Amino acid sequence: MLVRTLVVDDERPARDELCFQLGRLTGVDLVGQASDGPEALETIDALQPDLVFLDVQMPGLGGFEVARRLLERPQAPQVVFVTAFDRYAIEAFDVNAVDYLLKPVEPKRLAQAVDRARRRISSDRLAQPSAPLDVETLERLAEVMSRRAATHHQQVAIRVAERFLLVRSDEIVHASLVDDVITVVTSTLSGTSNYRTLDELHARLDPDVFWRVHRSHLVNINKIKEIVPWFSRNYILKMKDAKATEIPVSRAQTKRLREYLRL
Repeated sequence: MLVRTLVVDDERPARDELCFQLGRLTGVDLVGQASDGPEALETIDALQPDLVFLDVQMPGLGGFEVARRLLERPQAPQVVFVTAFDRYAIEAFDVNAVDYLLKPVEPKRLAQAVDRARRRISSDRLAQPSAPLDVETLERLAEVMSRRAATHHQQVAIRVAERFLLVRSDEIVHASLVDDVITVVTSTLSGTSNYRTLDELHARLDPDVFWRVHRSHLVNINKIKEIVPWFSRNYILKMKDAKATEIPVSRAQTKRLREYLRL
C-alpha cells in the first residue's frame, strides 16, 4: 500500500532530513512539505495525504492545534508528531496520533511509525477519529512513560585513574566526545565512560534534563551557569563544573534552547 505523506516543520534542515529518511522507505509517496500550521492545513486540503508528520512547536499555529482542526474533518489524515521533547506524549495520544517520534529521528522508529499508520489506514480508521485508543497506542504510551520513569536517578559508571566510580545522573554536568573518548564531568570530578557513543550514554539519561546541544556535547540543563550570545545568533553555555567549561550550541539546537528558556 502506497502511503501519501506530508512533512510539516518550520525548520528546513529538519524537513529535509525527515524527507530523506522517508524517501528510503518502501511504500511511501512523499507528496509535499509545509513550513507552518496554516500552510499545513492548506496543503492537506490540496493534496489529501494519508499521513502527516507534524512538528509540535511551530510559530503561529502549533502541531497540536493543527491536529485538533484535522479531527473536526470527516476524513482526516493520520498524524505522527515529531519533536525534540517527550513531555507532550500524552497530549499527542489525546488527539489520536499514530505515533510520537523524538528528534533526531531514528530510522527504525520512523519505519515503525509508517507501518503503524499504514495499518490504521488500511483498517479504515480515518472514518473514526474519535475511536478509543487501540492496544498498540496504549503500549506505546506506556513505553514512553516507563522510559521517563526509569531514567530518573540512574547511576553511571565513570573511570577516574584506575578506579570506576558510580555517579548519579543528576550529578553529571556535561559529557563530551573528543577523539572517540567520552569524558563525563560532575561538579567535583572528571572521568571517562565506557560507552562507545554519546547516543548510547544519552539513552541511559533523562531526555528532559540532558540535551544533545551539539554533536560532541551532552549537557544537564539544570547545570548551566551562564548563556553567552555568540556569532550568528548562536550561544555558548558556561557550565557549573570546576572549570566553568564552555560548550557550543549547534544551530539546530539553538531554537530549542530559546523556546525552553524564553530567550
